[in-house]
Amino acid sequence: MNHVEATDATLVRRAQAGDRAAFGELVTRYMRRAYFAALGLVGSHDDALDLSQEAFARAYRARRSIDPDRPFFTWLYQILRRLCFNHGRDQKARRARLERAAPWIEGEARERASSDPSRAAERAELRARLAVAIQTLPAGQREMITLREFQELSYREIAEITGIPIGTVMSRLYTARKSLAVALGGRL
Repeated sequence: MNHVEATDATLVRRAQAGDRAAFGELVTRYMRRAYFAALGLVGSHDDALDLSQEAFARAYRARRSIDPDRPFFTWLYQILRRLCFNHGRDQKARRARLERAAPWIEGEARERASSDPSRAAERAELRARLAVAIQTLPAGQREMITLREFQELSYREIAEITGIPIGTVMSRLYTARKSLAVALGGRL
């Protein structure tokens, strides 16, 4: 067990014993990662904030069921994942998220844009199309893209965190990337 896992285990045990500050330290340690995982799954800044906060609230209520010998974030991600997928089933919310999907990519596009205005506009348009294309993927494929490309997890880590075989991870990633390439006209 490495130092971070040992520290997480200690914090979990303290939280299970009623130490709210220990759980607060876990929240501080993982809130950014949880937010970005949720953002990748739902595509909306506001929804990602709400869902990641709700995941921590549920984790706190269920803190006695945490296995301190397993990575905390893996356990938390299971809660977050279910919340995000349940949220995605609401069609009205899905339509609203599609309209708001582009801004989180546009900010990065502006930072990386060249001084050539036409090139910058082309890159911004491509990123906006990519954001929309990601949101139209089936939930399982969108999750794989988010975990691999935005969370930078290995295939093995994705398999462990989602509880699916590594072959399924690779298959879903292949299919998702192929769908994105088609949606972007071969430009990926």
